[in-house]
Amino acid sequence: MKKYMLAFATIFISAMSFAQIEGKWKTIDDETGKAKSYVEIFKKSDGKYYGKVAQLLIKPTDPNCTGCKDDRKGKPILGMEVIRGLSKDGNEFTGGTITDPKNGKTYKCTITKDGDKLNVRGYMGISLIGRTQTWHKVD
Repeated sequence: MKKYMLAFATIFISAMSFAQIEGKWKTIDDETGKAKSYVEIFKKSDGKYYGKVAQLLIKPTDPNCTGCKDDRKGKPILGMEVIRGLSKDGNEFTGGTITDPKNGKTYKCTITKDGDKLNVRGYMGISLIGRTQTWHKVD
């Protein structure tokens, strides 16, 4: 009986952790290929996923988001919520937005997990018009 309980617990924990995006992720600069920042993704009480800049690895030209047009305008990039309102839909996290603090532009966002990597897609309109970044899990 103990073997069955242990097997059930192992399967349950594995299923719960499958396709979870919560945690700290290293972002990579598209132009230089160097690590740019750590973004911490977390789930709020509304059941949606959000991500904030936990650490800057490259000093930005401007430490504030001067290009932002919403409540983040002029706020520091460090600590800024750059991902907002993602919902889990099967193996995807979608329905939210991602903001590029470099220029303040906000895009629709879809995230899929591939092992210790996230494929983060920002796009306007339809998903075909956009770009995907690969973020790496930080231990």
